[in-house]
Amino acid sequence: MIVNSVSLCYHNKLILAPMVRVGTLPMRLLALDYGADIVYCEELIDLKMLQCKRVVNEVLKTVDFVAPDDRVIFRTCEREQSRVVFQMGTSDAERALAVAKLVENDVAGIDVNMGCPKEYSTKGGMGAALLSDPDKIEKILSTLVKGTRRPVTCKIRILPSLEDTLSLVKRIERTGIAAITVHGRKREERPQHPVSCEVIKAIAETLSIPVIANGGSHEHIQQHLDIEEFRQATAASSVMVARAAMWNPSIFLKEGLRPLEEVMQKYIRYAVQYDNHYTNTKYCLCQMLREQLESPQGRLLHAAQSSQEICDAFGLGAFYEETTQKMDARRAELLAKTAEKVGEPVEDTSGVIKMAVKFDRRAYPPQITPKMCLLEWCRREKLAQPVYETVQRPLDRMFCSVVTVAEQKYQSTLWDKSKKLAEQTAAIVCLRSQGLPEGRLGEESFSLYKRKREALDQDSGGPRTQEPALPRELCKKPFVTLGSGEKRTLEGW
Repeated sequence: MIVNSVSLCYHNKLILAPMVRVGTLPMRLLALDYGADIVYCEELIDLKMLQCKRVVNEVLKTVDFVAPDDRVIFRTCEREQSRVVFQMGTSDAERALAVAKLVENDVAGIDVNMGCPKEYSTKGGMGAALLSDPDKIEKILSTLVKGTRRPVTCKIRILPSLEDTLSLVKRIERTGIAAITVHGRKREERPQHPVSCEVIKAIAETLSIPVIANGGSHEHIQQHLDIEEFRQATAASSVMVARAAMWNPSIFLKEGLRPLEEVMQKYIRYAVQYDNHYTNTKYCLCQMLREQLESPQGRLLHAAQSSQEICDAFGLGAFYEETTQKMDARRAELLAKTAEKVGEPVEDTSGVIKMAVKFDRRAYPPQITPKMCLLEWCRREKLAQPVYETVQRPLDRMFCSVVTVAEQKYQSTLWDKSKKLAEQTAAIVCLRSQGLPEGRLGEESFSLYKRKREALDQDSGGPRTQEPALPRELCKKPFVTLGSGEKRTLEGW
């Protein structure tokens, strides 16, 4: 990606606020389409970002910052490069600078979150917790201003007294930042509390740098014209919109709000084009539907368990098929050009039994997977535990796994998006080669429950009429922690 040399201006701008789980690439691009001048990504924690590797995704034409577990923590593209601001959560100046250096060639600005009151942010001394430590605020911002080539900003909440608030913002201004965003509520206040336009106005009249007003969605901003009224009420240079934009990103459109169905379809198209994880897509669409979640379409969305099912719910099934086919063709084209660099998934593939199979979670009952079935079969036959060897293809970061059972190797010829999925497909190849049940819906697999049932029968002194639950260690699902701190079941389990 070409390094952006244009300095970002914060005067008279409409800005999409940083929102956890909302401010991902599809929403940012949609906001730009509807007239936003600047878009912020969701708050991303410094420690998490420092574990990431910058990867150019040639299939999607994006730049991805990828965690060790292959999750994309931050994805951006050339379209937004001159207008996207990277917001970080941090409590340490050196870590903050390291993150800024990591992303500065791919973003237009760097922002530090000093206003989030949620525990996942404050418990590490980040977000609103920084408001009680002006020395740390000064050190972080000064270090960033001196050490990065991008304009630095911060987002704060107001303090209990106007005097303390003005004292803090003056000290912040002296660090050399380009602008400051002020959410006009105190740390303990929530959206139902009135926003303090008067305090934001006092800050704007005190500072010489641009002040960005935030917090007006609940009582002030219902349509586009309200944004300018909120700006005038606060005397701010610009306005940052959060929940009103989350509900309908066309709030930035001068001509007025677009129909929600149109907005959601446009969002879904971006989500598919940029391979957004379906759980994130689903979450954002639920925020848009709001009171319509109990409608027939809302119920279809709630039931969706993949991007394809989301597309089907909104009449975009054909678009999904066409787009994924184009991605596959692009991936194949790139692989053909670099075939000599890709190589096989293991050094020696002689004697490896291969099949073209995929693992579809929907085809299996809850808590049952091919890996579990294979493990149970090996235990019953008194064989060594299956051994999985998984590699990642550098070009597209897809995975392939080889499982060894009784000195025989098994592998799917199809590559998967995650290590866990690749292991499941390898297990399927082994089970099908042996003519064994793999746990699919409607398939009988007595061996998976046999040892547990026998143990329970012995404990109770006789057979049971009901199927016992799986052993606890088999029932556990692995979890991943999202940027919001929420835990989600890992795909493929």
